[in-house]
Amino acid sequence: MKITHCKLKKSLQKKLLEFFVAEVTARTAADLLGIQPNTAALFYHKIRLVIEHHLALEAHEIFEGKIEVDESYFGGHRKGKRGRGAAGKVAVFGLLKRQGKVFTVVVENTNQKR
Repeated sequence: MKITHCKLKKSLQKKLLEFFVAEVTARTAADLLGIQPNTAALFYHKIRLVIEHHLALEAHEIFEGKIEVDESYFGGHRKGKRGRGAAGKVAVFGLLKRQGKVFTVVVENTNQKR
């Protein structure tokens, strides 16, 4: 998926993309570039759609074939009782695609159920 039918000059598109990556708001980017805020907001929306499309393709690719799923805790050595407790440790969830990539995500809250 590409951004098509964009009437902005390529230089403005490049600047807006740089501002998007730098996490500058669309309104601020519009003020800095001298364009309408709605134009910048629409361009940001198109960027998000392209990102969503590519992430969906990658997610589809991840779940094809055999995969292995695991969780791990990382951190320093802990004194005291052993068990399920992981105080002071960082939980990481990972997917391993056979003969492929490893995808990992840091789990913020391991107590939450979905």
